[in-house]
Amino acid sequence: MKNYIKKSALSILIGSSLFMTGCSNFLDEQDPSNLSPDSYYTIPEHADAAVYAAYARARFIGSGAGIFSANFQMLDAPTGTAATATSQNSDLNNLLGLVYDGDNLHVRQFWTGAYRVIAQANLALEKIPGINPMDEAQKKRTLGEAAFMRAWSYFYIVRLWGSAPLITKPQTPESPDFYPTRTSIDSVYNQIVADLKMAEESGLPWTDASGRVGLAAIKTELAKVYLTMAGYPLSKGKEYYKLAADKAKEVIDYAAGAASGIALGTYDQLHDVNTNNKVEHLFQVQYLADIEQNPMQSLMLPNNSLAKNISAMGSGVGSSIPTSSFYNSYKKFEPTDKRTDDRQFFFTSYFVDGKGDPFTLDRPYIFKHFDVAAHGKPGTAGTGRSNLNIMNIRFAETLLIYAEAQNQADDNPNTAAYDALNRVRTRANLPILSGLTKTTFEEAVWRERWHEFSYEGITWFDMVRLRKVYNEDNNGFDNFEGHVNKNSGKALEAKHLLFPLPIQEIRNNPNLRPQNDGYGS
Repeated sequence: MKNYIKKSALSILIGSSLFMTGCSNFLDEQDPSNLSPDSYYTIPEHADAAVYAAYARARFIGSGAGIFSANFQMLDAPTGTAATATSQNSDLNNLLGLVYDGDNLHVRQFWTGAYRVIAQANLALEKIPGINPMDEAQKKRTLGEAAFMRAWSYFYIVRLWGSAPLITKPQTPESPDFYPTRTSIDSVYNQIVADLKMAEESGLPWTDASGRVGLAAIKTELAKVYLTMAGYPLSKGKEYYKLAADKAKEVIDYAAGAASGIALGTYDQLHDVNTNNKVEHLFQVQYLADIEQNPMQSLMLPNNSLAKNISAMGSGVGSSIPTSSFYNSYKKFEPTDKRTDDRQFFFTSYFVDGKGDPFTLDRPYIFKHFDVAAHGKPGTAGTGRSNLNIMNIRFAETLLIYAEAQNQADDNPNTAAYDALNRVRTRANLPILSGLTKTTFEEAVWRERWHEFSYEGITWFDMVRLRKVYNEDNNGFDNFEGHVNKNSGKALEAKHLLFPLPIQEIRNNPNLRPQNDGYGS
């Protein structure tokens, strides 16, 4: 997929690259400087370019959000599991302190970033069918990819803001819904499911090491959507838990095949550039240093107050760190949990300049996104450039979706649900579980989700769909409303179940009113 990044990043004037290799007939058609959406979509390569651009736009997740911060931190900051070792970014501080509003830069950029992916997907879905000649199977596959990217973006939007504009056609100032109103949560979810089903039936392979989406990711995303619809706010219950379990099981059964290439792998493989888009990674946000390198590296390195750098990339800022209470909760209740062993999910020591003598850090930092090739390791200098992708959908989540959903659908865990949960636990060096009730099994899955998916933008959505929050003091779960985040000392309120709409968007489009409850007018 590195090729598509190089191509699509050159120009997204109309959501596509204007410079494709091997397209002499394209170059002969007309002056590229005069291309427009109406004149561009004429050959099969344009369909690929349109989809490549949608993938590239997904990098908004890692885009900067002011000094020492990036958009992805919005999803972890309110959970109570994250803190910061720097205090310069007031928008990040407000998210950590649960006092954010619609003027927050992260909130505004997440909204606009997700809708830009949708705009590109809409353009692809509108224009690709008219490309002729084009192999019909290829056309169907590219349309499936565009549908997936639209669903992927709307799934973020509906969970973050609830009812939201549902735009499924390219927009111009002359469009009748250029200033759209908000669409019901049910309707947005119906579109998400329809898009994912379209992607599922589009003839895509199960996996694609280039980074293009495959069936394993599509089916896991659909399972996650069903799981979310079963919980709050839609509360569709057992029928949707069953749908989630069945869909996740399709991926698990496929992965059981010897040649599938899908596995849990090792923790090191989670952040190894050599396993980008492979093994456990079913879908990732793509990065390439020549175009845009992974943005997490300096943000998650110890800040430059330390006496020694630990990376060939230079000093970091410590913008995203674990809270001590959450970090300690791993071994507090299950002492053998290897995820907090040094340089597994976290690290408490590294090497001078990435390759020299070892030294101890001032506190635990997040290691699960650490690019060893870029930073360096003993005896090997780092490249100083990060090509590491950001993890987004991985096989561990498929397993835990199945375990949770099957238990809920059948009112008790079956053998396959235990196997799915225990595979994740075994990798973490935790004891095998058995003989649990429906409730105790459910909470065991929730704990694994909190500890396995920390700092991946997943925990907040679990809190909202469950209306439960992990309690690091007693290993249980509190109700969402009233739970006190240890990082801020502030209790979660009902208003926090949704984020505020960006104020600038409401000013530009008054049809978006009313603002979400609790955030003013």
